[in-house]
Amino acid sequence: MVTAAPPRPAPPRARRAAPVRYLGPNWYASVMGTAIVATAGAGLPESMGFPGQRPLCAAVWALSLVLLAVLLGARALHWIHHRDQARAHLLDPAMAPFYGCLAMALLAVGGGALTVGRDWIGAGPALALDTVLFTAGTVIGLAAAVAVPYLMVARHRIEPGQAAPVWLLPLVAPMVSAAQAPLLVPHLPAGQARETLLFAGFAMFGLSLLATLAMLPLILARLITTGPLPLPLTPTLFLVLGPLGQSTTAVAAAANAAPGVVPAPYDRGFGVFAVLYGIPTLGFALMWLALAVALVVRARRRGMGFAMTWWAFTFPVGTCVTGVEALARRTGLMVLDALAVVLYLLLVSAWAAAAVGTGRGIVSGKLLAAPR
Repeated sequence: MVTAAPPRPAPPRARRAAPVRYLGPNWYASVMGTAIVATAGAGLPESMGFPGQRPLCAAVWALSLVLLAVLLGARALHWIHHRDQARAHLLDPAMAPFYGCLAMALLAVGGGALTVGRDWIGAGPALALDTVLFTAGTVIGLAAAVAVPYLMVARHRIEPGQAAPVWLLPLVAPMVSAAQAPLLVPHLPAGQARETLLFAGFAMFGLSLLATLAMLPLILARLITTGPLPLPLTPTLFLVLGPLGQSTTAVAAAANAAPGVVPAPYDRGFGVFAVLYGIPTLGFALMWLALAVALVVRARRRGMGFAMTWWAFTFPVGTCVTGVEALARRTGLMVLDALAVVLYLLLVSAWAAAAVGTGRGIVSGKLLAAPR
C-alpha cells in the first residue's frame, strides 16, 4: 500500500500574503486612470472648467499617489511570496502585456505631480518626485517594450485569432515617457542636457508610434476576420485610443519645450508638426472612439458585466483629453475646447463606474479570487 504524504502547509508569511496571490499587473490601470483624471482636469480652459477645479484635481492626484504606493507594496509581496504566480503572469500572453501598466502608472503619477500635485506638496518635492518616477517609469517602460514582444515571439504560443488591444500596452509606455519628458526639460541646465532630454523623448515618440503602427493592423484584422472580442474584453478596444491621444499630447509638449532648447528652424518645426500630426490623429481617434462605443453598447446588451478591463475606459480617453487640450491651446479653436470638456465628462463617468465596480469587487472578494 502506498501512502501519499500530506501536502506541506504554506509558510506563515505566505499565508498572510494569500490575498495578493492573484493580484496581477493589470491593477496598475486603476492608478493610471485615476492620475489622468487629475491631469486632464487641470488642463481644461478656465472658461469651461468647473468650480474648485484645481483643488479637486489635486485631491484626485493625491488619491492616485496613495493607490500607487499601496499597489507597489502589494505587488512586492506578490513577487516575494508568490513567485510561481508571478512567473505564470509573465508566461501568460493575456497578462504579460500589462507589465507596461506599471511603467505608465509611475509616469502618470510623476507627471501629475508637476502638473497639479505641486499645489499640495510644493514645487520642490513635486520636481523630486517626478524625477524619480519618470526615471523609473522610463526604464521599466523601455524594458517592457522589448521584453514583452520577446516573450510573445520566443515563449508564448499565440494563434492569429488571439490578437487583442492589450498587446499595445507595453508599446505605449515609451509614448507616455515622450509626453512627460518635456515637462522636465526646463528644470535641467541649459544647453546639451535640455536638448538631449527633448530629443530622447522625441525618439521614444518614434519608437512607440512605429511599433503601434505595426501592431494595429493585426488587431483590426482579428476583429474583422474573427468578430467582436469576448464580452469581458470588449472595453480593451479603448486601449487603441491610448497611443493616439498620448502621441498628440507628446508632440504638443515637445513643441512647447523646443523654443530656446533646439536651434532654429527645428524649434519652429516642432510647433508645425504638433498641429499637422495632431489634427489627423485626432480625427482617427474620434472614429475609433465611435466604433469602440458601438461595440461596448452591443456587448452590454449581451450581458457584459464589470471586470477590471473597465479601467480601459479611463486612461486612453484621458490621453485624448490632454491631446485635444494641447491642440486647442496651439490653434485657439473654441470647438476643440468644447470637445475637451465633452471627452472629460466621458472620462469622469468612466472613472466613477470603474472605481465603484472595483470597490464592490474587492469587498465581495471576487476580484482577488483565483481566476476561473
